[in-house]
Amino acid sequence: MGDRLPIADDPADASHTPVLLTQTLDGLAVRPGAWLIDCTVGGGGHTEALLSRSAPDGRVLGIDADPAAIRRVSLRLADAIAARRLILFHGDFARLEEAAAAYVFAPVDGVLLDLGVSSFQLQTSERGFSFMQSGPLDMRFDPAQPLRAADIVNDWDERDLADVIFRYGEEPQSRRIARYLVQHRPFTTTAQLADAIERAVGGRRGSRLHPATRTFQALRIVVNAELAQIEVVLPQALRLLKPGGRLAVISFHSLEDRIVKQWMQDEARDYVPDPTRLHGGYNRRPTLRILTKKPIVADATEVNRNPRSRSAKLRIAEKLPTI
Repeated sequence: MGDRLPIADDPADASHTPVLLTQTLDGLAVRPGAWLIDCTVGGGGHTEALLSRSAPDGRVLGIDADPAAIRRVSLRLADAIAARRLILFHGDFARLEEAAAAYVFAPVDGVLLDLGVSSFQLQTSERGFSFMQSGPLDMRFDPAQPLRAADIVNDWDERDLADVIFRYGEEPQSRRIARYLVQHRPFTTTAQLADAIERAVGGRRGSRLHPATRTFQALRIVVNAELAQIEVVLPQALRLLKPGGRLAVISFHSLEDRIVKQWMQDEARDYVPDPTRLHGGYNRRPTLRILTKKPIVADATEVNRNPRSRSAKLRIAEKLPTI
């Protein structure tokens, strides 16, 4: 379970393409000397750009739950580590404040959260994230985590499995899929599972989206507790930012974006609902100023160059000063 994971490509030649790169750097207002946290280093594309824009003396704390990502970026950006401009921390981004405290890395000028699965994870069949190539039903960002996708698919009862697929995959045929999977399990590979889902719903029927896409999304979210971790990390990021510091979040599906949008709106309000009070609310000073009334999305040029950017949404907010 805890053995070394394969690295999909030579780290020195990593071709990871970060989405919305220029918009993210501009939104964070990265300047020379800035202290920045990249909560999801992934392939290191955003991390490298943050280091470049904050040169010559800016510093970046990079966090990732995937040990393969930490190893890859430690090789790709070895010079920045040697210069003490980059610090890498292996752990879930829900441990953001723990990581910052360990390296006395606060307050900071900017925090970045890129919530997408990295291209390296998708391309490495042994990780089990994609049905485009067969691999074990794993889907763990951190191989030390106990829960695997196979455990959910093969052990959970039909009702719980259907609820997961519907809630986290927003799959309208969740009950049909769950029923079929329970009747035909066990499954050991991503290819087996994808084929079973396709048979459960009667094939593609002309749809561009593979029938297994939403179910795979749901399983990955549950395995890694992704939505719960977003809810945990956002307040931590706010506490670590200095007044005027900025938070940028890139999400890739509606469930993630909904959490980020609602949290930013709540922190930007000066009137907060409180059902325990007679008049239903109370006044307070807002803690954030939202800089993106609508999320920033990739233009046609970027989508053509990097199809993964099609579903990306970038939201940016600035921490307000306290009195």
